[in-house]
Amino acid sequence: MLGASRRSLCAAAAARSRAAAGATPAVSADAAASAPPTRPVSNVATGAPQQQKRFLSVLAAPKVSGTSNVASLKPMDGALIGRRYESSATAVDSTDMPPAEKHEYQAEVNRLMDLIVHSLYSNKEVFLRELVSNASDALDKLRYLSVTDPELLKDGPELDIRIQTDKDNGIVTITDSGIGMTKQELVDSLGTIASSGTAKFLKALKESQEAGMDSNLIGQFGVGFYSAFLVADKVVVSTKSPKSDKQYVWEGEADSSSYTIREEKDPEKLIPRGTRLTLYLKRDDKGFAHPERIQKLVKNYSQFVSFPIYTWQEKGFTKEVEVDEDPAETKKEGDAETQTEKKKKTKTVVEKYWDWELTNETQPIWLRNPKEVSTEDYNEFFKKTFNEYLDPLASSHFTTEGEVEFRSILFVPATKKEDITDRKTKNIRLYVKRVFISDDFDGELFPRYLSFVKGVVDSNDLPLNVSREILQESRIVRIMRKRLVRKAFDMILGISCSENRDDYERFWENYGKFLKLGAMEDKENHKRIAPLLRFFSSQSNDELISLDEYVENMKPEQKDIYFIAADSLSSAKNAPFLEKLTEKEYEVLLLVDPMDEVAIQNLSSYKDKKFVDISKEDLDLGDKNEEREKEIKQEFSQTCDWIKKRLGDKVARVDISNRLSSSPCVLVAAKFGWSANMERLMRAQSMGDTSSLDFMRSRKVFEINPDHEIIKGLNVACRNNPDDSEALKVLDVLFETAMISSGFTPDNPAELSGKIYEMMSSAIAGKWSTQSQVQPASLSPQYDAPVVEPEPIEAEVVEPEPVESDKQK
Repeated sequence: MLGASRRSLCAAAAARSRAAAGATPAVSADAAASAPPTRPVSNVATGAPQQQKRFLSVLAAPKVSGTSNVASLKPMDGALIGRRYESSATAVDSTDMPPAEKHEYQAEVNRLMDLIVHSLYSNKEVFLRELVSNASDALDKLRYLSVTDPELLKDGPELDIRIQTDKDNGIVTITDSGIGMTKQELVDSLGTIASSGTAKFLKALKESQEAGMDSNLIGQFGVGFYSAFLVADKVVVSTKSPKSDKQYVWEGEADSSSYTIREEKDPEKLIPRGTRLTLYLKRDDKGFAHPERIQKLVKNYSQFVSFPIYTWQEKGFTKEVEVDEDPAETKKEGDAETQTEKKKKTKTVVEKYWDWELTNETQPIWLRNPKEVSTEDYNEFFKKTFNEYLDPLASSHFTTEGEVEFRSILFVPATKKEDITDRKTKNIRLYVKRVFISDDFDGELFPRYLSFVKGVVDSNDLPLNVSREILQESRIVRIMRKRLVRKAFDMILGISCSENRDDYERFWENYGKFLKLGAMEDKENHKRIAPLLRFFSSQSNDELISLDEYVENMKPEQKDIYFIAADSLSSAKNAPFLEKLTEKEYEVLLLVDPMDEVAIQNLSSYKDKKFVDISKEDLDLGDKNEEREKEIKQEFSQTCDWIKKRLGDKVARVDISNRLSSSPCVLVAAKFGWSANMERLMRAQSMGDTSSLDFMRSRKVFEINPDHEIIKGLNVACRNNPDDSEALKVLDVLFETAMISSGFTPDNPAELSGKIYEMMSSAIAGKWSTQSQVQPASLSPQYDAPVVEPEPIEAEVVEPEPVESDKQK
């Protein structure tokens, strides 16, 4: 377990000296020594008190269910099974123990040790990941060597890892039944920092032409063992190699420049094979000795290690016990026989006991054949791994081979939780040889716009840093990223091709902005992103359509894909730019999202069809009549010059429009300038300071419709009286009104309002008052008197009443 590795997460320094045979030891828990005397299991089950602050461990204790008597359960078979061992928490006090040999670390080891403890790892909790991975290495080496030498497995327990804690004393023990170490291997592996027994073992495999085996070893850097000093003041390693008859103990402290190695003489601490690592935690780190926390760390980092990992956990079972009745409450009535037949009172109690619990029971689903995994299995794995409550919209399970080999499962969540501006996410869990490395990435595996994709990636060949917490930039990472992105797009495309249109509508509602961001940032994947985009159109009845659907509906004579950007769907539909295109039944994309216009501009084209903004100059609808245009230009050339002179620098020029049918004029943007919508967005982002945006705001082109009555009237005014104040006033109002209808904002809205009010006043002056004077003449004669002389009418209405009253009298 001490073989340190850069990929699977544990660089164990205990696997150092196996250059030929290559067996590196595993560091194991002090709680599982191999030859202690057995004791009744029932004592543990009933929660027997600890003596001298010692805690007892039952290796592979029997399972308990219901109200069964624990004492009657049969223990599991095995050398270490069904026995109870004293924890290394108890100090060794043996007078006949041989003197310890003292060894010095190599030169400069103090500085290197300080670097490892304080600078190499960013998170203390990774110590357990490193040590468990070292134990896995030791088990792997033993398994490989036993293929040619079965004697190595004789008289030893099953291949597993056991972790026990003493939270009262702050002690953690990790025991494995792996290859173990000899005395010389202890010196080579634990006395030489950054000397990896795993690396030597792999080299030996290659030299012996056995590299073709599945050498799924982790350690390579040789520093993983020393991560124990992140949380421990003192570390004790007790190890037994099957090639040696003696068991040796290595002991070192965090602030010491030396370590000791001695032979183990205590019979209660002897183990048949493997390594036991005991950590005496620092005062501030004793929280790691809680069983629940250790179990949580194992599930997070080592859930998918190929060997079983057991943790020492407190358990309980319920049983019924008799309760003595209070004599005062007993009934006085009834004979003795009735009282004898009465059932005795009982109550339910919970018996506590400690037992080993399998912690990494979940098998890595990505190692299975996709054909053998059901949709329910994928959904359950997704919800359990990422704490989701809804099934994913889609999943993709694949294996890549070649330059880079890795397995992966990707998911598209049904709910959106991340912000598009967040670069770092916890959505991709990276494993190296089934050992969790990290889920904190900043675009190394997925670009920002695909950060919503969740999944796991497991590889054997990743360039990690020494602490195995940072994925280094390299050609391998770039290839892996490229393949992951490609698979993600295939998965999303599968949703878009689903027969149920609601599936993709749901996806687009959650992640449409992410894909638009991809169109802006990732030019290499434009061909994959473009078919997934959705937009409103002038013919879609407020439904989103794809670019494929647009191209399919194009007219035979239509050459380009037309679009217009606006702040709302209503504004886009009623823009004057659409008038001629609507007559020709050309479909126009309506870009109402702030990201739409930028995304389309970055795409440039789709299926050899260019995107054309109909709000910009030089719009070609393919129906030009050169002779007709020449005649119109000659007729209105003087008017165009007159308008340009009046507007001055407000416009670049005045042209005859070919896009209008009912509007008198329109203001269009320059070909390479900002559209009205883009200018509005940039104004909003400039925080009120528009001076920095002036260089991007090109002058507009004022287009007039020669068939409109207003333009015809101005043409006459230009020829007859170009200096007429009324005509110039109409021209000013026309221009500023065109700005509003074209999506631009007038420089002085109040001035425009004043001009409009003035024109309205002139138009309606005396209109209704004239009508009120003319209307009475048209009335019939009998109504003339009542209208002109209202007072006599009142007299006439009042007089009849007294007359009628006199007659009645």
